[in-house]
Amino acid sequence: MTLRADICVYGGTPAGCVAAITAHQEGNSVILVEPGRRLGGMLGSGIKPLQDCPLPEAVGGLTNDVIFRFGDHPPDIVRGFHEWLSEAGIKVIFEHRIRSATRNGDHIDTIQLEPSPPSKWGVPPPASESGEPFSISASIFVDASYEGDLMALAEVPHRTGRESRQAFGEAPAGVGHITNWTPIDPYVVPGDPTSGLIPLIDEDHGLPIGSADGYTQAYNFRFYLTSDKRHRAEITAPDDYSPDTFELVRRYVEHIKSVSTGTGDQLDRLRAVFPGWLNSGEYNYQRASLVTNAPVGVSHDYQDGDWNVRSRIWRHHIDYLRGLHHFLSTHPEVPEEFRRETAAYGLDAGVFPDTDGWPHQLYVRVSRRLKGRYTLTHADVLNQTDPADAIGLALFGVDVYPARRIAHRDCETGQLGVATEGDMFIGGHLGTGRPYPVPYRVITPHKSDCANLLVPVCLSATHIAYAATRMEPVFCVLAESAAVAATLAIRNQVAVQDIDPEQLRKRITERGQIIAWSPQESG
Repeated sequence: MTLRADICVYGGTPAGCVAAITAHQEGNSVILVEPGRRLGGMLGSGIKPLQDCPLPEAVGGLTNDVIFRFGDHPPDIVRGFHEWLSEAGIKVIFEHRIRSATRNGDHIDTIQLEPSPPSKWGVPPPASESGEPFSISASIFVDASYEGDLMALAEVPHRTGRESRQAFGEAPAGVGHITNWTPIDPYVVPGDPTSGLIPLIDEDHGLPIGSADGYTQAYNFRFYLTSDKRHRAEITAPDDYSPDTFELVRRYVEHIKSVSTGTGDQLDRLRAVFPGWLNSGEYNYQRASLVTNAPVGVSHDYQDGDWNVRSRIWRHHIDYLRGLHHFLSTHPEVPEEFRRETAAYGLDAGVFPDTDGWPHQLYVRVSRRLKGRYTLTHADVLNQTDPADAIGLALFGVDVYPARRIAHRDCETGQLGVATEGDMFIGGHLGTGRPYPVPYRVITPHKSDCANLLVPVCLSATHIAYAATRMEPVFCVLAESAAVAATLAIRNQVAVQDIDPEQLRKRITERGQIIAWSPQESG
């Protein structure tokens, strides 16, 4: 069976929903494909619509008019997306993901889908050849997924990992300085390197600072906790739980006990391990702690992996959190007051009722990145460029979580310890304080690579620039502009690279998009 539409949007992320609605409003037939059961991606999985938007006045279009009004309660946000698409009459195919793509020269002709029903906790299934596949044919495809799978399976060039400082002249790029160094022996038998590293520590690849490598920043769940028995879903230990897996945590707890100035200080340091950082009602990764609520050093395998790898990593994030909770609730070397406090917590099933309190989306902060006609760099983030084809604005600091946790010898004392590497937050939430333009070329491949694909989420950017641009409101703004561009390409029967840029800018500004900013506007 082959379904046909003018525009096929892959990924029911917030950007995917905006692209589908925009394409429909612009007079196209649309099919939206979502591999899971829920629309809204990370909005509705812990992150709030305005949470990562330091200057809402710089955001226009549907993002401002609709998504910012969905509220802050995840079930309401998810409901808002579902009702929005349903009321528009847009066909949504749930629980199916792309298996392959068929090209005709420089055009994607069809994509083939396979069933992808998630587990009861929202984990996507491993790769499978079972199930009756069907195809979707479209004039234009929009890849709005967090993984960029349509782009990759269509053999469109893309990047993963971290570029070197030299590649694009970016001072913060590549392997970074050590953070969170702690005097903990990293070996199974303390003092004996031949015994190997304890779990949760990576072998150091030894590349110098500023070098390129394949690593990327950590993922995590943005989860809610409660001790209220009416909504509390018990956090059980994984079937293969062993306290040995958390030997690093044990040694870190011992370190915390040895350096804490009092009970309050000790509890604060332990709470940075679990639950982590209380962000906006939900818990987030606490990057100021050597160990926290999510694993480090596994996301680099996810970004370009198949679904066998991704399903395993997704489940690993769940089992890590379950095991960490159990360890800190039961291990005798954890202070008794903190054991009781931790044991009282369960997941808040009132927030995520369909998945026993687990968010339905793992926070995939970055995966593949398009090699497009323009590569966004740190210079763009710093407002040192002025692209003529802006289709939206972005504003945030360079926000990167740790990529690795390694054994490291302190340069000054020579003492061996454990540290994280890769995390930075340049400029904080406001970045430079001035929104920077994002050009149309970052969502379009080179014409010879593909003439009918737009990529508003896995856009063309360096690791550093993507870290400042990867916020949901930005993805949504770019997706609205992408759908307008797709419409122009269909109407004029041209490649997405050959649309008239002035027609695009005229139409998106008519729709309320903001594509330019002047200093006085922020006053």
